[in-house]
Amino acid sequence: MKEGIHPKYQDCTITCTCGNTFKTKSVLEQISVTVCSSCHPFFTGKEKMLDTEGRVDKFRRRYAQTQPAAK
Repeated sequence: MKEGIHPKYQDCTITCTCGNTFKTKSVLEQISVTVCSSCHPFFTGKEKMLDTEGRVDKFRRRYAQTQPAAK
């Protein structure tokens, strides 16, 4: 590897808008993010499924488990 062309790899503090912080390694000293695994709705279980024009219900009806055919 050539010397002097690679950025310095250092400890990094990542800060979320919810106040959660954690440490990792990066070429940056600090990183600010808007959502993290502590506040993202998918990971916290607060995710809401928006049913536009009944598409979710239509999908569930179409692929609902049915009785297996008798042999």
